Amino acid sequence: MKKILALALFGLTAVAPITAIPVAAQTVAAEQTVTFAVDNMTCALCPVTVKRAMEGVDGVRTVEIDFEARTATVFFDSAATSADAIATASANAGYPALRGLTG
Repeated sequence: MKKILALALFGLTAVAPITAIPVAAQTVAAEQTVTFAVDNMTCALCPVTVKRAMEGVDGVRTVEIDFEARTATVFFDSAATSADAIATASANAGYPALRGLTG
């Protein structure tokens, strides 16, 4: 019985894959914050559309919309995307976003 148990344990450990973390995955994400001016947000649905468009870009962490100020503040991983890509996504949804302040 001990031999069977030992073989079973050895077999399980021999099958377990050894994985290495790729060098690219080891790098720390470069968080960036950009505030965009989105002047043509005129109704209650506009901020929802802008937020969904921007959040759909890979690398975007969060999007905060200020309807009264007509701005969208985006927190994103600059290693995965760019402010230009986020602005393009918003423009493609019908809401051109002009890059403003960077944090």
